[in-house]
Amino acid sequence: MPVRIFHNPKCSTSRKTLELLRENGIEPEIVQYLKTPPSRAELVTLIADAGIDVRTAVRKREALYAELNLAEASDEQLLDAMAQYPILIERPFVVTERGTRLARPMDSVREIL
Repeated sequence: MPVRIFHNPKCSTSRKTLELLRENGIEPEIVQYLKTPPSRAELVTLIADAGIDVRTAVRKREALYAELNLAEASDEQLLDAMAQYPILIERPFVVTERGTRLARPMDSVREIL
């Protein structure tokens, strides 16, 4: 199973996580999720496999979060919003054969290398 990173090259944490993978001899499959967003079902799987809740997977600092009034949204509404507007997905997610992690903090990825 190839290692996969859901990456945004404009994000410093995402760039540092990609660098961490490469420093560990891993050349991952890079999914630029803003260009190739995961489906809603894939989001559900990523979040569940990472062992986090839906709200943790949402970028609350993104202006669109406030514009869409998502502070009181249900998990289902948050998933719908992330599927429709991938900029709302917190990044980066890293998937390896040993598990899935949201690299926040980045060092959590070391657990699955």
